[in-house]
Amino acid sequence: MTYARPVIKVSGGYVLHVELCQEISMKCNRRVHALYYMLLEELNEGRTDGITDVVPAYSSVTVFYDPRKTSSRELHRLIEELLHSITEVNIDKVLRSVKYRVPVAYGEEFGPDLPSITEITGLSEEEVIKIHTSRTYRCYMLGFTPGFVYLGDVDDRIVVQRLPTPRTKIEPGSVGIAGKQTGIYGVASPGGWRLIGRTPIKTFDPNRRPPTPIKPGDLIEFYSISREEFHRLKGKFISEVQ
Repeated sequence: MTYARPVIKVSGGYVLHVELCQEISMKCNRRVHALYYMLLEELNEGRTDGITDVVPAYSSVTVFYDPRKTSSRELHRLIEELLHSITEVNIDKVLRSVKYRVPVAYGEEFGPDLPSITEITGLSEEEVIKIHTSRTYRCYMLGFTPGFVYLGDVDDRIVVQRLPTPRTKIEPGSVGIAGKQTGIYGVASPGGWRLIGRTPIKTFDPNRRPPTPIKPGDLIEFYSISREEFHRLKGKFISEVQ
């Protein structure tokens, strides 16, 4: 992939928005993560005074800063230097990705949309489950609700679009598919992803620090479990089942 020149601009307030590309892709997102972790290191090590927060998204990074300690011009120069240092060779070293294995009970009341996915794809439920658990997913980002984990990319054979009408409430731990992505709901919330299963473990707990250990750039593998194992593991935190 040939990368276009990143667009760095000042947004409302004391914010710099860095747009690295115009599409959702894993290659672009890895550059987002690399810049994100480099900026976090600048913040945590105190090398660049004035950065107050860094937020990654699909194709961009937003940098919040204190104008009493730095300026948009200084941060602009720093970001360009960091971007210039990112190469395909050093991205993995910058990311330091952690892999998590997440148990999922598929189908029935845990995955009410699994039957509709079989109708859309022409696959059996067993085939959908096997395909979903056959690859390692990378965390694009966290949002739209606390602890929601955006993961990609799913196999083309199980790509399905969102529900025409979103549900008003989805149970925490629900695992869904929307387009080429799969995701985990961290808290009960509305949502339109097609639900194929549910994990019994907590991936988000506001009383822990951090509330979720999964970070942008981390890796997730799903594995299928029985109803009995679901109840045995229910309520455990994600780091307790590794």
